[in-house]
Amino acid sequence: MNTDDWKRVLSRDPVMAGLVETHGAVTLTPAENAFERLCVSIINQQLSTASAEAIRERVFGLFDGDLTPASVLAVDSEPLRDAGLSRTKVEYLRNTAVAFRDRDLSQERLSSLSNEAVVDELTRIKGIGEWSAEMFLIFALGREDVLPLGDLAIRRGLASLYDVTERDEMRTVAEPWRPYRSYGTLYVWRAYES
Repeated sequence: MNTDDWKRVLSRDPVMAGLVETHGAVTLTPAENAFERLCVSIINQQLSTASAEAIRERVFGLFDGDLTPASVLAVDSEPLRDAGLSRTKVEYLRNTAVAFRDRDLSQERLSSLSNEAVVDELTRIKGIGEWSAEMFLIFALGREDVLPLGDLAIRRGLASLYDVTERDEMRTVAEPWRPYRSYGTLYVWRAYES
């Protein structure tokens, strides 16, 4: 995919053109470790960016860079709780580890599925909702056409940038960004966080 392609599509929208100009180029690169990326989404659920980052750093510190299904299942709950995870999130991490261990959720297999099929596959895991699955599509698989309206920052960013409040209005605003809505999403996040 050529950077000029998504820039050209997004720049048809004057608001998005301004964001591209202000924030420069963004990239979508598939994660090296799909399991780890899904764990990040679990940790980040319903937390501010700063809180999620602090907890994520402590959790990852427990694994010395080796966050795998086996390592998550081998660690006791107490260190995970001491790192800042709720009992529920510890359960969700373990559920995810079991699913990755017992089912073919390899990055290669998931990459071959449609967005909808990936969401269906991942939401079978207790604790993985649509938001986490959409984050996985963007950040683990590098999918270019995802609009995660379950994300509060995206909804607030779209409301602020486009003066829209309803999800249907937000979908309409983002429709011209196809097939690069993930890039538009990255710019909305950047605008919201700045």
